[in-house]
Amino acid sequence: MALRLGDVAPDFTAVTTEGTIQFHQWLGDGWGLLFSHPADFTPVCTTELGKTAALKAEFDQRNVKALAVSVDPLDSHQAWIKDIEETQRVQMNFPIIADENRAVAQLYDMIHPNVTEKTTVRTVFVIGPDKKIKLTLTYPPSTGRNFQEILRVIDSLQLTAYHSVATPADWKQGEDVVISPSIATEDVPQRFPKGHQIIKPYLRLTPQPDL
Repeated sequence: MALRLGDVAPDFTAVTTEGTIQFHQWLGDGWGLLFSHPADFTPVCTTELGKTAALKAEFDQRNVKALAVSVDPLDSHQAWIKDIEETQRVQMNFPIIADENRAVAQLYDMIHPNVTEKTTVRTVFVIGPDKKIKLTLTYPPSTGRNFQEILRVIDSLQLTAYHSVATPADWKQGEDVVISPSIATEDVPQRFPKGHQIIKPYLRLTPQPDL
């Protein structure tokens, strides 16, 4: 059965380019980004892993650990890392799982036989400190991920986890947010002292509360 939002992310032990890890223990109390790659030495994957390494400061700022999955062996990963660092002008700074037996790929339903029987599609999971799945995204093997969108969604997930708000379409950090319908109108001024705007009784905006 496919994993759904709110499900506990399955734990696993795996060999990676940075040693053997137990996933939940490795995550600790932070957030996790688990994402799969069809194969080593492929062009789109090379750019994606390079981009993830380049964005390490952004992920660190959000207390997010990145972890990649590929069904190729460890020695292949190590050789591929050299290409990634050379072509993308980065230093690799996160682990890649060597999922030769496809255990992690199958656990997270990353292989879609109607697309490809042997390799993973480009699946993304964002996992919260409670080890529950907060976001799933699935791209075809031919399409690289938009990492700015992944960061944007993480910002939204972290904001809405701690404040009674939601984020509107195309929201970015610093923009107004939507007040949760569960907040009574008479309670809004006290809960959101920065002010608010009532567009409709069900659509109320307020400045981002954590800034």
